[in-house]
Amino acid sequence: MSRLRIGIVGLGMAVTPHAKGLVDLQDQIEVAGAYSPSPERRAAFGARFPFPLCDDLEALLADESVTAMLVLTPANTHLDVARRCAQAGKHVLLEKPIDITTARAKDLVATCRAAGVTLGIVLQHRFKPAAVALAEQLDSGRMGEIVGCSTVIRLWRPQSYYDEPGRGSFARDGGGVLLSQGIHTLDLMLSLAGSVTEVCGYALTSPVHRMETEDMVCAAVRFANGAVGTIDATTAAYPGFPERIELICRHATASLVGTALDIAWHDGTRTTTDPDRSAGGTGADPMAFPHDYHRAVMADFAEAIRQKRPPRITGEEALRVHHLIDALIAAGQSSGRVMVATG
Repeated sequence: MSRLRIGIVGLGMAVTPHAKGLVDLQDQIEVAGAYSPSPERRAAFGARFPFPLCDDLEALLADESVTAMLVLTPANTHLDVARRCAQAGKHVLLEKPIDITTARAKDLVATCRAAGVTLGIVLQHRFKPAAVALAEQLDSGRMGEIVGCSTVIRLWRPQSYYDEPGRGSFARDGGGVLLSQGIHTLDLMLSLAGSVTEVCGYALTSPVHRMETEDMVCAAVRFANGAVGTIDATTAAYPGFPERIELICRHATASLVGTALDIAWHDGTRTTTDPDRSAGGTGADPMAFPHDYHRAVMADFAEAIRQKRPPRITGEEALRVHHLIDALIAAGQSSGRVMVATG
């Protein structure tokens, strides 16, 4: 089987778990070039990883042997970079979020669709073994219908994290704890419990941080199937705790905490999976997590290209979490009930 040749665009903080995953996947994926406009970043990346460097993005896009691009640039550049990739006929694997606003995100998704290229979004929490195991139990029907779902995202980021120019701003990041950090767990929640139809709650910047966007959100939500629940998200919870999704179903209650799963069945039995390793990334170092799940995202994307099928997380699928985040922010600003948009 020939290897999928890809280019990497962006060699900042986000590149490390992807590059580690690509080292593991060298029998499936070949890196044709790793691009950054910064000579310093290219040099630093080249000192750590055995991939060719590139100082000319247009040359990488013009290379007909390159099938896809892994886009790891700042969120506010995603639409422009993805458009250039799509116009060059390259499939796109894009780091979350799709872009800094839902309007731009929808434009990006439509651009890739119109160009006939595959778009995959890096929302790697769905690939955790415990999350996969819970999804399989739900799909089997054994747990019964979901009646309640609560999601807790209590992370810690020191003020120094937000002191980086643009960090926590609408112009560069598009949002705070929801779009920058909580998006992973919220996407996983939606994949397990289904779409949210309405929310009410609060979104604010706490006294813990000096930043433009929100660092604390508390909301009540109703799901499409009638289930209700809560969302509690913050980056002000020192020293940071594993994210938690709790599902109350007709026949069992499941707790997914970090990478561990515990299902308590009404018949008194339990189904558990031990954590595969520390989830990490919940505290002051946002990159302190294993690269296993990023590797799984890239392996799925490469397989999707070969099999001519959609990747597990398409652009259309990822728009659901953008709509939810919009509703959470709007509810926080109005302190009222907000309907979640669709489409």
